[in-house]
Amino acid sequence: MVRLIPKDTSFFEMFAAMSNNLIDAARALVDLFADYHNVESKIEDIRRIEHRGDEMTHSIMRKLNQTFITPFDREDIHTLASSLDDVVDFINAACARIVMYRITDPPAEAGQLARLILAQCEELEKAVSHLQKSDDVLRHCVEINRLENEADQVSRVAIARLFDHETNPITLIKIKELLEFLETATDKAEDVADVLETIVLKNA
Repeated sequence: MVRLIPKDTSFFEMFAAMSNNLIDAARALVDLFADYHNVESKIEDIRRIEHRGDEMTHSIMRKLNQTFITPFDREDIHTLASSLDDVVDFINAACARIVMYRITDPPAEAGQLARLILAQCEELEKAVSHLQKSDDVLRHCVEINRLENEADQVSRVAIARLFDHETNPITLIKIKELLEFLETATDKAEDVADVLETIVLKNA
């Protein structure tokens, strides 16, 4: 593929920082469910990572407003930054439900979804790292989409089992919402992959 014309390469560095921050959030999420102790402290760490991501997003938006010639479409830069931020937002939102609903015993599928989110984030980091040359990006996007399909299946099975076995309707609602927020985080990662595909194909 033809190399993307690098008008201002600092955008690529800023997106790399965002994708690394995303991995930090996903790793913290995996750790939360793998060792479900000191829950509020771990969730506070995830909240700090989410705030850091917000600051990175704002920095990209400010730079976008100050830059005359961008390395690819201004709209795509805006959408990519927002989409990356959405993944961290939903990781944080899922954790907020744990605190609000005082979830003491999350299902095993929550940990499975967290690991799938991390796998997606690692693929996103690789895709973003190749964006400047636009080589190998689409391969990583395909894997992100495959992982999202796997997460859909995990979520469907978990919610079906929840309705089969959970007798407390309040607990059912709490766990169902947690699983749905985690699954939505995988949808948001797929949205990032779609944006990356659009950028590459526009500049091919």
